[in-house]
Amino acid sequence: MATFVLVHGGSHGGWCYQRLARILRAEGHEVHCPTLTGCGDRRHLLSPAINLDTHIEDVASLLFHEDLHDVYLAGHSYGGMVITGVADRALERVRHLVFLDASHPHDGESLADVAPGMMDYAFQHMKLRDGVEVIELPEEHTPNSYGIVDPADRAWAQPRLSPHPWACFTQKLRLTREAEVRKLPRTSINCTQTLRIRPKDLLHRTLEADHLFEIDTGHDLMVTEPRQVADMLREVLRREAAKG
Repeated sequence: MATFVLVHGGSHGGWCYQRLARILRAEGHEVHCPTLTGCGDRRHLLSPAINLDTHIEDVASLLFHEDLHDVYLAGHSYGGMVITGVADRALERVRHLVFLDASHPHDGESLADVAPGMMDYAFQHMKLRDGVEVIELPEEHTPNSYGIVDPADRAWAQPRLSPHPWACFTQKLRLTREAEVRKLPRTSINCTQTLRIRPKDLLHRTLEADHLFEIDTGHDLMVTEPRQVADMLREVLRREAAKG
C-alpha cells in the first residue's frame, strides 16, 4: 500500500480531495489532504505574511511531524509549485511526484511565470481583504475557471472556495537541489481542456513524465472524475511495482 499526500490548488482546501481520498483509503492506502494556511478550513489564518514559502513549509512540516516516507506527493494546479518546493526541502521523504493538471515550475519561476494567461485573468479579480491582496473569483466564473459544470458539484464546491493570497502566485520558487528533484519519478495527469490553453512554449513540461495520462474533464479533476483519477494512480502503482 502507498502513502499519498494530496496538495490542493489555489482557493481550494483539503476538502476538494474528499472523494478521491475516500476511494484510495478504501483500497488500503494512507492518505493525507492538508489545507494550506489561509485557505479552506484555515481561511481564518489569512494574513499578509502568507506566500509560496508558507505553503511549502505547511506540507514539509506535515511530512516531518507525521514521519512520512516514500510519499506519493501530488499537487493540483498551484499545488504543483508547492510539491516541487517540498520535494526540494524534504527529498528523502518523497518517492514520487504527481502533477494533477498542475504547474511544472523550475527554479526562479513563479506561478505568474508558468501560467501567465491564468494569472492575468486572476489579477482582474484582485481584492483587498483584511489588508491582504487576494484573488477571489465571483461565483458565476467558477464553471469556466475550475471546470465544475454539474449543478450538484457546483453547489458543494462553491461555498468552500476561499480567497487566495496573491503573493503565493508571484513569489519565485527557490530550489537548492533542483537536479535531484528532477530525478524523482513523476506522473502527469493532464486535463484535455487545460492542455488546449497552456502556453505553447511550456506545453512540453506537462508531457515530460515517467507516467503520462490525459483525462477529458475540467480543471478540478479530483472533484469531477475522482474514480478515473484513482484508477490512474492505481496504474502508476502497478507499473512502479512491476519495475521492482
